[in-house]
Parts: sequence; C-alpha cells; structure tokens
Amino acid sequence: MDFLSEHSPELLPGKRPLPTVQGAFEAPHGTTIVAVSFPGGAVLAGDRRATMGNVIAQRDMEKIFPADEYSAVGVAGTAGLAIEMVKLFQLELEHFEKVEGAQLSLEGKANRLSTMIRGNLGMAMQGLAVVPLFAGYDLDREKGRIFSYDVTGGRSEEHGFAATGSGSVFARSALKKLFREDFTEHQAATAVVQALFDAADDDSATGGPDMARRIYPIVTVITEEGFKRLTEAEVSEIARAVHERRLDQPDGPRAALL
Repeated sequence: MDFLSEHSPELLPGKRPLPTVQGAFEAPHGTTIVAVSFPGGAVLAGDRRATMGNVIAQRDMEKIFPADEYSAVGVAGTAGLAIEMVKLFQLELEHFEKVEGAQLSLEGKANRLSTMIRGNLGMAMQGLAVVPLFAGYDLDREKGRIFSYDVTGGRSEEHGFAATGSGSVFARSALKKLFREDFTEHQAATAVVQALFDAADDDSATGGPDMARRIYPIVTVITEEGFKRLTEAEVSEIARAVHERRLDQPDGPRAALL
C-alpha cells in the first residue's frame, strides 16, 4: 500500500476519480455484520444479502473473509470497494509476515485496517462507504477481541459484541439482551444467528436464513487454533433450530425482566 501510494496512488481504491453521472448512482451494498466474543475467542458472522437501492442485487454474497490465520474481516457498505479493500488488507498482512518473519500483532492489524479505511474517505464522501468489522484472537492477551470502525477510519474496541451495517441497530439490540460472558462457542454462534434473524425481521436490506434456497448466514470462529468457517451443515442446523423456536415465539427468546 505504501509502495502504491508513492508510485501509483491512482490505483488505490480511495484515490480513483469517479466519472460524472446524471442522477442517483447505485452500487451493490453489503448489509449486516455481527460479532460476539466468548472465553475461547470470537465469532464473526454476516447475512448474505446485497442490495442496490430497493432491489436485492445478490442473495448469496460472501461478506466474511479471513484476514490471516488469527483474524477475520466482515464487510458492510459498497460491495466492490469493500472486497477490494479486504484483498489488499490480506496482502498487506501476508507481506509483513514474509518480510519480518513474524505476524503483526492484533492491535497492529486493527490499526492498519483503520489507515486503509481512512484512505477511502474520498469515496465515502461520494456515497461509496466501506465500514468493516474486525475480529481476531490476540495471542498475547489470549482472548478474542472485536474492533469496529467509522467511515473516517476511527477505530473502537468493542467489549462483548458489536454490529455494523444497515441492520446493526436491531442486531445490536438483540445481542444486548442475549449476550453472556460465559458463552460457549456454540452458544456464541447461536447468538449471532438470533441477532441476524432479528435484523432481517426489521431491516429489509438484511437477508435472514433462506430455507427454500438453502442460503444461510456465514458464521466464522477465531480461537487459539486459528480461523475456521462453520460448515453449511453446522450453520443450517443452528438456523433451523432457531426457526423452529420462532414458530412459537416469532420475536425470539425473551430476556429476564430483572
């Protein structure tokens, strides 16, 4: 990224001039991403829907990507720019590891992503924003950590859970009532699916599990053993269990009043 900035800055995602267009410009947007930490690591998940205005542009979009062995990025915002940014981020981390012979710390990875988002500010001001969620396992602190961002690259560490994207308000509200610090890995995975159900219930841009087409959320887990993506069979089992319970309780599980 530094090399491109010096020699060919126009090739960076945030530096490309946009052509003059008449009327509103529409591009596919990814929507809701959620993350939850648990004693052994962190879970990062996302729905599969991409929208373009009021139209569903894609029903099975990939929004969660491994950044390296111990971290992952979930992208919300302009889909094309977001995926390009993630690929550049993956390359940056791989390059650092090859040059230095060691992995960048989780804090360093979060800071580097912040710099890349800030570099896209020009595009964001023109409506092409990218707002990712970053999660990973901190080998030094031996725990999972979650970082959220704004369009200017401002970084915040989230404790327990976080959400970004169009359905984030509803997903975060659901996680606020469901989250427990003693979650197991399976309970954390179930909580993020519940949150995506609630987001899809109130946000038209968020896609819930599509039982007919067998399209389920992407759920990933990062622990001291590294990054792994739950299989379609594992996620479908959780999604179907949540769906069965919601036939009796459409609004989802109830939190205790006191």
